[in-house]
Amino acid sequence: MKRALAAVGGLVLGLSVLMTPSAAVAADASYRTLSTASHPDWMRSLPDARSLAALSVPGTHETLSIHGGAWTQTQEDFGDSAATLTAQLNAGIRMIDIRARVNTGNTFTVHHGATYQNANFDDVLSRLAAFLGAHPGESVVVRLKQECTGELGSCTDASGQSSFQDIFDGYVAGRPGLFWAPSVTRASGAAMPTLGQIRGKVVLAVLNGPRGGVVEHYGLAQFAGWHDGSSTYVQDEYNVPNLGAIATKRDQVRRFLDTTSAGDPSLMYVNFTSGASVFAQPQSVAGGSLGVQGVNPFLLTYLNEGPAVHTPVVRTGAVLMDFPGGTLIDKILSYN
Repeated sequence: MKRALAAVGGLVLGLSVLMTPSAAVAADASYRTLSTASHPDWMRSLPDARSLAALSVPGTHETLSIHGGAWTQTQEDFGDSAATLTAQLNAGIRMIDIRARVNTGNTFTVHHGATYQNANFDDVLSRLAAFLGAHPGESVVVRLKQECTGELGSCTDASGQSSFQDIFDGYVAGRPGLFWAPSVTRASGAAMPTLGQIRGKVVLAVLNGPRGGVVEHYGLAQFAGWHDGSSTYVQDEYNVPNLGAIATKRDQVRRFLDTTSAGDPSLMYVNFTSGASVFAQPQSVAGGSLGVQGVNPFLLTYLNEGPAVHTPVVRTGAVLMDFPGGTLIDKILSYN
């Protein structure tokens, strides 16, 4: 009996060591230095006729995930009530990833899994409205996802509420003029807009259900096939099972960058640099750990390399990152 208990104790101890968060790598030009970038008006100088799809757009994955510990946090914490979003927008971030739980009163709260992120959807819209009011030459693209599956580790939507899409429609109606209207109608997906059509507006790229399926016809028609994980125009291989697999994630990001760069400029590509698992936290995948290079420093190096090393990148598409550094944001924007 004692031997069995000792074996169990050893197993628990071993698992606790394996699952103890490793120290984050030091902040650098690619990682955890978002505030060193300042690009609140970078779209303003671009021509109205430029397609949204042709842009190189820095973005954030799980944009407001700043609470819950090392396995949940994906962004630097610049404050609750979506103050973190304002910091990102001022740095130049123009595509965001919002995960919502249906709450009582037919409202949305922002979650990452089971963890409430001390922000509500009203906070998100207020921050977007304030930013776009002050910077009318800009536009912000939103991926909105119903977060709760009701499974272990996820959240559960409040019972007795309206459908996710009906609640969303209520938010849109309550903020007239904030959204680019063609992107927030159920009837049909919107064509890819030009900058002139969307300045001062929020563009809904896609509305995903809790398991990744597309809800009705909201968003851009091009993303009708955006489901959980990767699809034709989206690289989102988010399962990084261990630190060694960060190398695979780096390669997935690189290959999709090359696809984007060589692709039709009238089509929009979305490249998630993020990934995680029990044995590879978001901070480790982004910044690196135990001698394994993270995706962020790899990406900055790849973008800085000249034609003697590989075919140059000419367009990055939308790059949705965890813990982006200021110089990495600068570099993505330089392609515009």
